[in-house]
Amino acid sequence: MVEKAGTGRVSRAAGASRPKLDLQAVILAGGLGTRMLPLTETIPKAMIEVCGKPFLEHQLELVRESGMARVLLLVAHLGEKIEQYFGDGAALGLEIVYSCEPAPLGTGGALKHAAGKLEDEFLVLNGDTFLPIDYAEMARDFREHRPSASIVAYENRAARTASNLALAADGRVTAYRKRNPRGLTHIDAGAIILRREVLDAIPPGRICSLEEEVFPRLIEQGRMRAWVTHEPFYDMGTPDGLEALARRLG
Repeated sequence: MVEKAGTGRVSRAAGASRPKLDLQAVILAGGLGTRMLPLTETIPKAMIEVCGKPFLEHQLELVRESGMARVLLLVAHLGEKIEQYFGDGAALGLEIVYSCEPAPLGTGGALKHAAGKLEDEFLVLNGDTFLPIDYAEMARDFREHRPSASIVAYENRAARTASNLALAADGRVTAYRKRNPRGLTHIDAGAIILRREVLDAIPPGRICSLEEEVFPRLIEQGRMRAWVTHEPFYDMGTPDGLEALARRLG
């Protein structure tokens, strides 16, 4: 069930002081959720309940507790239900604005469509991935080294899932492949800081994948850095992932 903000399902954050992180958070929440059908025929994937509230609410609370306040939600499929529930974000102590795609445009296309609402640098989070890391430290590293993109890379020591990243000793990303994991050592953990300029080459209104089209160019130019973590991430886009996340949050 999805209810409108202010009905009691979203409660205002406690007044305890939190560290401030001057960084816009952008959440990709427009996916069709095909792996979670038939549940996602009537609710957005990001609104599937985990431990009594929508997953996206957990995601937004993580953003808030990390010190960020400005949030841009990129929505498409049933996006009006997300906006009805969270409104302007005041109930969570956040400032939420929305960008609605007329049709799914892919990760790069969705960001290009929202370019007028993006700040010069911003954190992109997958709307189906929960990653509790030190975002302030990641932002500090990004601002110190000044790449065009800094991706969170999970060190895949156990290799239970195929890796899709390779890194150089100085932290540069040297390969990103969703297929053929040979020689790859890390996994894209679902968070990346970008400079808005990386979207300049994407034509407006066209379907575009960051991973397939933008990342290879940045890697070739040496403009993509990794921020390595040993903190596991949780993908709630499958029944097994949803169960694992419920155990983590429960």
